[in-house]
Amino acid sequence: MRDAVLGRSVEGRPVRLSVIGPRAAPVRVLVVGAVHGTEPAGRAIAARLRARPPRLPAGVALWVVHDLNPDGTAAGTRGNARGVDLNRNFPHRWRAQGRPGDAYHSGARPLSERESRLAARLIRRLRPAVTIWYHQALRMVDTGTVAHRSVPARYARLSGLPAGRIGFLPGVAPRWQNRLVRGSSAFVVELPGGPVGARGAARHAGAVRDAAARAARPRGGAA
Repeated sequence: MRDAVLGRSVEGRPVRLSVIGPRAAPVRVLVVGAVHGTEPAGRAIAARLRARPPRLPAGVALWVVHDLNPDGTAAGTRGNARGVDLNRNFPHRWRAQGRPGDAYHSGARPLSERESRLAARLIRRLRPAVTIWYHQALRMVDTGTVAHRSVPARYARLSGLPAGRIGFLPGVAPRWQNRLVRGSSAFVVELPGGPVGARGAARHAGAVRDAAARAARPRGGAA
């Protein structure tokens, strides 16, 4: 397990990254603990993965971005320091929405924000088989952005959350990734409101490990 700094936020805070397993592993699984500063619960799952690294199959590495939006977390805001919702700032079917500080402000253009560019560069480099993006507080696992729904459906069963579909949203990261990386299963886990607690973090960490094991199989374990 190795720690690194993926890059810096608008205000200069580090975007921290932990890598579990060999960096050169051919199968990569990515976890993003938080995207919105008002939705921090996934950071506890990322911390659990770092503190107690799961045993992974040979040839698999787990890449954990603890918090993509540390400025929003520090300020208690959904958006980043420029008032942009990072999950409306990705290129796939992006459209202009709102003004800085509005809940769903999409930014001036796709990937206008430093933090979303950091994530996009990492995804282009890793081409992850599975990516899990943590949000709050709809209490569900979204199966609507993936071609092979067995991976998020299995995550839902193991985590105790219902599987469902949020529906189309413009400029979101998982849908962009699934169109960029052929066969990728990038999906959103909407945690309940409030902290997940130690038992909840352990349960989700187990679901992440299972997703990593399934990623080692053909087509991300969809068969």
